Amino acid sequence: MAVHSPLLRPTNVRKDPKPKEALEVRGGSVLEGHARISGAKNSALAVLAGTLLCGTTSVLRMVPELRDIRRMCDVLESIGAKVEIQVDERRTGGGASLIVDASRIHNPAPAEDAVRSLRASFFVLGPLLARLKEAVVPLPGGCDIGARPVDLHVRGLEALGAQIEIKHGCVHATTRGLVGAKIYLDYPSVGATETLMMAAALADGETTIENVAQEPEVVDLANYLVSMGACVRGAGTNSITINGVKKLHETEFTVIPDRIEAGTFLVAGAITHSSITLSPVIPRHLTAVIAKLHSIGCKVSLEGPDCVRLTPAEILRPADITTMPFPGFPTDMQPQFMALLTQSNGTSVVRETVFENRMKHVQELQRLGAHIKLSGSQATVDGGCHDQAALLARHAAVIEVTGRRDVGALSLSGTHVKASDLRAGAALLLAGLAAEGTTTIEGLHHMDRGYERLDEKLCRLGADVRRVALPGS
Repeated sequence: MAVHSPLLRPTNVRKDPKPKEALEVRGGSVLEGHARISGAKNSALAVLAGTLLCGTTSVLRMVPELRDIRRMCDVLESIGAKVEIQVDERRTGGGASLIVDASRIHNPAPAEDAVRSLRASFFVLGPLLARLKEAVVPLPGGCDIGARPVDLHVRGLEALGAQIEIKHGCVHATTRGLVGAKIYLDYPSVGATETLMMAAALADGETTIENVAQEPEVVDLANYLVSMGACVRGAGTNSITINGVKKLHETEFTVIPDRIEAGTFLVAGAITHSSITLSPVIPRHLTAVIAKLHSIGCKVSLEGPDCVRLTPAEILRPADITTMPFPGFPTDMQPQFMALLTQSNGTSVVRETVFENRMKHVQELQRLGAHIKLSGSQATVDGGCHDQAALLARHAAVIEVTGRRDVGALSLSGTHVKASDLRAGAALLLAGLAAEGTTTIEGLHHMDRGYERLDEKLCRLGADVRRVALPGS
């Protein structure tokens, strides 16, 4: 049965967690079964911004039910769009359909508090400028993982004919009409690529953007625009060409599966020495993650066109990781893999090249007992045991005595830790699955921003995970 209700007041979406709510993880469980992967948060947020380009209705399917999605809908409604949710109660994998009617948008200045709490809400700048010829958008917020300047967005929009001022913490943009241009991005920024692609969709003439981001979420946004009648070519390569059209039409569109959630579940299987399957996935979006899992000793095999199986390694090998823009290793998987490498048989090096502050999870992993040395944006992870024969014997002895999987080359010990951001929280959860005893993770609101019912999905696989109120709350 389908249920229609305003997205901001749905009865089946978990409310934001209380400030003192935490996640309690008891380590040592073996996982088994199937995990259903939700729609990609980062794709859905960009597509939601893109609905403002359409003078009628868009129906978006497989949209994850997340705090960030609700915040983006706050932004759209503050502009004048109407947003409804359509939930199929028979579904067990989560997600929903959103119906967005942007036919009567009128306000070029979205609600400041909603924009400042969600970085992706800045994406409305391009569509508002294209539709209303004006936009007043507060500078964005989001996870504190490093500087993500908006200068690439601004310079690109100026090349399209916008006049832009930044004052009082807001970007003020106006235009008499956007005109196609040739644009080169100094860095292949996902946000800038998406903002400029949306603005150019309604510009007069042809726009070519060079050195663009090639992430699957960029391709998904391009496919959404094309489904509305836009003319976009080259998405997924380093150059995108957009021929502007006068208007776009209504559409129905399904968001791609979340490759970062899929990668997180693959690591969950690897770190607990468990075989699990997951779907839906697009395997080519996981190429770098799968390659690194193979090098560590795990096997990822196709069970169907959109289903993969993780077969764990008996002994995890060390690996070196350097984050890069797609198709390189994703920065959003770096913390999770660092947690996995604490269980490897040797020393690994992890280099973060995308966000300068994305190493805050190191201190919390150290609290769990991880041996990690941090120097700037490079971490050296020592998995502990370097004697494979001794480690194999230890694995066999633990399984024989307890019936549970060994906790790894280096024993992590459960304790109280705090997530500083979305992916750091995921890393601590994964480490807790491998640790001895109980791990309590504060900062649950970070994980609820980007993972749809992650604790419930892990419980269905056999993990011992539950939400708890912290003492004094």
